Amino acid sequence: MSQASANLNIMIKAARKASRSLIRDFGEVENLQVSMKSAGDFVSKADLKAEHIIREELTEARPNYGWLAEESEEVKGADPTRRWIVDPLDGTTNFLHGLPHWAISIALEHKGEIVAAVVYDPIKDEMFTSEKGAGCWMNDQRMRVSGRSRMIEMIFATGLPFGGSADLPETLKDLARILPGCAGVRRWGTASLDLAYVAAGRFDGFWEHNLNIWDVAAGVLLVKESGGLIEPLKKGDNLLEDGHIIAANEAAFDSFAKVIRNT
Repeated sequence: MSQASANLNIMIKAARKASRSLIRDFGEVENLQVSMKSAGDFVSKADLKAEHIIREELTEARPNYGWLAEESEEVKGADPTRRWIVDPLDGTTNFLHGLPHWAISIALEHKGEIVAAVVYDPIKDEMFTSEKGAGCWMNDQRMRVSGRSRMIEMIFATGLPFGGSADLPETLKDLARILPGCAGVRRWGTASLDLAYVAAGRFDGFWEHNLNIWDVAAGVLLVKESGGLIEPLKKGDNLLEDGHIIAANEAAFDSFAKVIRNT
C-alpha cells in the first residue's frame, strides 16, 4: 500500500514486531508452556507476549485510544470514539500443533466502524492491509474478490465447532446444504485469514457461527474494500458484535447466503 496513513503504519509496525516473537516461539512449539482456558481453546505464553508487544506499540503511539483484545481486559480510552481491536494470535490451536497457518489481526474502530485493518501471516510474510475507501492490499499488490458466479466452481471456508460447542448440529446442517452444490469447503482454523483469503479471491466465500469481535474486525474491512459483501448471518444483527457472519464476492453472495441461511 503506497500511501498508508500514520495509523496504518503504526499497526503494521506493531504486527511485524509481535511476529518476530511469535516466530521464535513457533520454532520451539514443543517447549511452550500451555494452559487451558476451556475445551479446545488454548492460550500460550507466546500469545500473551505478542499481545503485550502490540499493546505497548499501539498505546505508546496513540495513548488516548481504547483497547479491546482477546487476552486482556477492555480499556476505555480518553478518546471514546476510537479503539484498537486486536487478536495477537488468531489460530492458536494451529500454532500449538506446529501447523504453519496463523495470523496477527489488528483493527482500528472509529465511531463503531472499522476504518483500518491489518491481518499478518508471518510464516508466509503476507501482510493484508486496508483503510476505509483505499482498497485492500497484500504487501504491494491490490486485492480483489474472485469473479466466480457458479456455485459448483466455488470453494468456501468455515469454522467447525470444537469439543463441547453447542452449535455443532447447526454447522452440520450448513455443510449438508452447501457441500453438494460447490467445489469444496475448507476449515483452516484462522478466521482472520479466511476473510483475508476471501478478499484476495482465494476463497469465494466464508461463513461461521459464534466468532468474537477480535476474530473478524480486521477481516470485515478487508472484504468490503476488496469489493466483497459481508453481512450478519441473521439479518438485523450487529455484524461485529453478534459473531455470526457470511461473506462472499458480489456475484455469488445472494445464492450462497440463501443456502447457508436456508431461506
